[in-house]
Amino acid sequence: MNRKDSDIRVLEVEPFFSREKAREPLKFGAVVMAEVTYCQVRARVENRRGRVADGWGAIFLADFWAFPSRQVDHPEREQAMRRVTERFCRRVAEHKEFVHPIDIFLALEDDLRAIAAEVSQEMALAEPLPFLATLVSASPVDAAIHDAFGVVNGISTYEGYGPEFMAHDLSAYLGPDFRGRYLSDFIRPQYALEIPVFHLVGGLDKLRESEVSADAPRDGLPNSLDRWIERDQLKCLKIKLRGNDLEWDLNRVLEVYRVAREVQESQGRDELYLSVDTNEQCESPAYMVELLHRLQEASPGAYDALLYVEQPTERDLRAHRFDMRELAALKPVIVDESLTGLEDMDLALELGWSGVALKTCKCHSMELLVAARAEAAGIPYTVQDLTNPGLALIHSVGLAARLHPLMGVEANSRQYFPATSEPEAAVHPGIFSRRGGVVRTDTLRGPGLGYQIEKIDRAIFRAG
Repeated sequence: MNRKDSDIRVLEVEPFFSREKAREPLKFGAVVMAEVTYCQVRARVENRRGRVADGWGAIFLADFWAFPSRQVDHPEREQAMRRVTERFCRRVAEHKEFVHPIDIFLALEDDLRAIAAEVSQEMALAEPLPFLATLVSASPVDAAIHDAFGVVNGISTYEGYGPEFMAHDLSAYLGPDFRGRYLSDFIRPQYALEIPVFHLVGGLDKLRESEVSADAPRDGLPNSLDRWIERDQLKCLKIKLRGNDLEWDLNRVLEVYRVAREVQESQGRDELYLSVDTNEQCESPAYMVELLHRLQEASPGAYDALLYVEQPTERDLRAHRFDMRELAALKPVIVDESLTGLEDMDLALELGWSGVALKTCKCHSMELLVAARAEAAGIPYTVQDLTNPGLALIHSVGLAARLHPLMGVEANSRQYFPATSEPEAAVHPGIFSRRGGVVRTDTLRGPGLGYQIEKIDRAIFRAG
């Protein structure tokens, strides 16, 4: 192997957990998330020059999304994910070879699967941990290693994905078609300064101020879609649908469109983009095909504003090999929960899905490889959210700003978990506010993932 002075080995990894409560519950698919565990991870690494530095990563351990189950209760699912994080931290700290962060992740991917199996067996889970939940549990560790890699070498982490810092090209990961190509060939040389931001319209969210109940939060933030659009001049909306109630879903899209247009017209604006997501609740693609035809008939404007459809059907692509071509002929259909690796991407494209959803909760290393494949194939991809707060949102926005996603980036924590992000928002106001319908990345500076961790007033960062 071509040794690089920038190669790192991991010295120690430490997780930190906290309980975070939503200002208002978030409903997506068949679940409601009102409280969740937030995991932040510190990784200390050393490069071949003997320099030592810390890096950080963070994510919600959102079992509601990553491990939905009728057989295993939420407390057990969340505890299982936490155990995977703790054990993966220890396993990573035992990996003493000097390599690039992506090689660390790929070298330990099988170990990660084994850890999940061990936890499932020890806890006697009625349903074993799925690999998606396992990736979520590992993702803050992987992010912390990438951040530390940049910090210890005095570079932006995204500068470390070319031949100067990687021991081999992408053919080692993606096959001979990528010989001579590196991740740097698919990444922006600088962060895009502004990125359109998608606002989430959850299943319980009020659309008009007149619908807001007396017991809604009184914290200075809007409690209805019309006020959010008015306040932040939003132009991108992601609508959560039921997927099993066609009339409700149709009316929901139409009403969201009406509300958005009314507010935009009052502000002299007319740029609007929509996406819809049932989080796997459609019995088959035929449901969404019918919904789109009826939407086009009822409101050509709303139909034209719709950019894409996200994950309409159940996540197991092998058990339910739905042909997506009829739906994809109407609007791009994006695979999300089904996508946990490159083989899933191959199968999704074979079945007629249009593109892929990237999420930092599926591990930074893997998402970079998926993005490279998507770019090379010329297929659309999005950068989606896990209602990321704090460092997790900074990381996600930074990834989107270095890539070329379809339209923008999702950023939901401002709506549901604003208090969690207060220390980070003080340093990165443009990322945690959404003026003009965009987030700004001008505060992403310095080595690593651009957190400026030394300026963030959070106790665990000061202790580190």
